Formats: sequence, C-alpha cells, structure tokens
Amino acid sequence: MDDSITLAGLPMPLRWEVPPAGWFGYSPSLRMNAGPETDLFVDPAGDATHLNAPRLLGTPPGGDFQLSASVRVDFADTFDAGVLLLWADEQRWAKLCFEFSPQREPMIVSVVTRGASDDANAFVVNGNRVRLRISRLGQAYAFHASTSSDGRDWSFVRYFDLGAEAVRIGFEAQSPTGRGCTVDFDDVRYLPHRLADLRDGS
Repeated sequence: MDDSITLAGLPMPLRWEVPPAGWFGYSPSLRMNAGPETDLFVDPAGDATHLNAPRLLGTPPGGDFQLSASVRVDFADTFDAGVLLLWADEQRWAKLCFEFSPQREPMIVSVVTRGASDDANAFVVNGNRVRLRISRLGQAYAFHASTSSDGRDWSFVRYFDLGAEAVRIGFEAQSPTGRGCTVDFDDVRYLPHRLADLRDGS
C-alpha cells in the first residue's frame, strides 16, 4: 500500500516520519494537528531529548532548491509552532519555526541540531501568519522569513552546514508545553534553482 502524500508544486512524494494527531491535505496546502507535549529538541545541557513532533518529509531532487510556504498557526501555548524542516537523521536536522514565545508573541526561531540543538530567536511577527523559506546552496542551507503579503521581501535568519549530504525536507508542527495546536501550510512552492543572494532581501 502506497502511503505517500502529494502536494502540488513539490517534485517528490511526502511520507509521515511521525504521524500527527490529525491532518488534511488540500493541495497545494496542508493542515497538520500536533498533539500535546510534542517537540523536536535535543537539549545541549543533556537534560532531555524530544523527537516526537509530527513531521511529513520527502527527498528532494539533487541540486540547489528553495522551498517556501505561508504558515499560519493557531497559537495557544508557549512554543506552539509551525515549521519547515530539514532532516538527515535524529542527530542532524534543522528547523525554521514560526513559534509562540514565553512573552506570548509570535516569533521567527531557528534550531540547528548536530548532536545537540543550537536554538536562536530572530524577530517578532505581528499576527499569526508568515512566509518561511529553506534554501540549499551547495552543501550549505539558508533560512529566511517574509512578513510581506506577496512574499517578495525576505529577512535573513540563518546560514549553516548541516554536515550531511542526504536530507529530506518538509513540514512539522509542535506543542511542547501545550495541549496541541493546528498549523496550516498554504501556497507551498518549490524552486529548483540557487538563491541569488543571502542578504539582499530577494
């Protein structure tokens, strides 16, 4: 039985690495429900590892790419988030999050995990919708976010090497301290070419 999921605009099928509490696909969009106390995080202090957040992943074609989506989150509890995810294995992954802060503000947050998670806040967003983008540039990756309605103006978030050649990409939802949350990924786009400039806002 083929359990793959197809979203219009993506060149590869997707499969659940960890299934959600519920989901609904209406291509090129996806709604995902995270269950309570779900997260992806490896505490650098060694206190805890959480890898139970629902995630839907697929293997992109070789070469550079840009994956973007408009992300809307029904924020309720601290660290509720909708995420674009890079995944090599349980030791090497990275996520670009639209996340609810302890100050109850929607924020752009990034986490790069190479054994332990390196967690960094970027900026506050006004509202519960933003556009996120992951780009591959050779062996490196870049995270950007856009608050513009047309997704033309992008803010640089992070540039890094994951230390892995084979990666999958896709979508994640989480509610680490809460009772669950719903995330909508709309207007999903995949461009099979290299990002021209990291920091000029394009």
